[in-house]
Amino acid sequence: MKIVDVAAKAGVSPTTVSRVLNGSSLVKSRTRNKVMQAIEELGYYPNAAAKNLRSQRTWKIGVIVMDINVSYYAEIIKGIENTAYAKGYKVLICDAQNNREKERDFLGLLMDRTIDGLILVTPQMSDPEIADLADKGYDIGIIGRYIDHERVACAYTDNIEFSERAVSHLIENGHTHIAFLSGFAEAVDSYERLEGYIRALKKHNIPFRPELIENGNFDETLGYEAVMRLFAKKVPFTAVYAANDEMALGVYKACKELGIRIPSQLALVGVDNNRIGKYIVPTLSTVEQPKYAMGARLTENLIGWMTQKQFPERRDLKIASELIIRESSGGTGSDG
Repeated sequence: MKIVDVAAKAGVSPTTVSRVLNGSSLVKSRTRNKVMQAIEELGYYPNAAAKNLRSQRTWKIGVIVMDINVSYYAEIIKGIENTAYAKGYKVLICDAQNNREKERDFLGLLMDRTIDGLILVTPQMSDPEIADLADKGYDIGIIGRYIDHERVACAYTDNIEFSERAVSHLIENGHTHIAFLSGFAEAVDSYERLEGYIRALKKHNIPFRPELIENGNFDETLGYEAVMRLFAKKVPFTAVYAANDEMALGVYKACKELGIRIPSQLALVGVDNNRIGKYIVPTLSTVEQPKYAMGARLTENLIGWMTQKQFPERRDLKIASELIIRESSGGTGSDG
């Protein structure tokens, strides 16, 4: 794919395409939109190194999150922004609203050099798509999953391991009928946490029952609806592992409406250790993910790569998580 192909698609000259890619003010907005649409339809990503634009720094870093309303992202963004600011960079936040096409549209910030680097937080893009951007010279960082590419910085926790640990905790407390509330169907976090859930069941010789799985899209209201669907099935379960704390709050609401007591009638474990978890009654057992640290350390690594072509730490940062046992799963802890 070459600039001439984009020019033909957009009905403009190659020079005009080049001007758009370089952010020239000489191009009218209507023409620019036509060119960007052609780029998107053709899947054209120019080679950043070949454009020789590395010296034209913008001192800006883009951050694409899947849903800005999910509280999980707040601490990550804080870690990114504080670290970037200390290094002289400003941060542009892009909310993809769980829309894969919108996520791809934001890549235009890289293509036209509006930003120097891009951080994708729990992206829906596939590993090959991300690797392709890195191969073309773009500086990319990923939070929430491991990417096997020597030029892509990543920071993540082990979703499978901590999910197996959380579900094993419920099993060790006597629960064998455990429901799982998953997140976005396209999110790596969702199916990795499901895998950890299944591994824990298998490890304790408990059969996997797909009727105990419902999708709550990492959202409190949808988590409430998901657990209400579980109750409506009349399939017995005594515990719930929710893939994040927001969905766990939806479980609290459903239990209050139905007169179900937590944890004596239904045990519950979430993920993320949101602040409200230690104040709600009963307090919420959860998995602590060091969200601020993931954002800060990933940003440090990405800036090191952008400026020096080396990572201050190792490229892939696997950051430890902690299971915090509180009252909702039968524990007594109220802080953590």
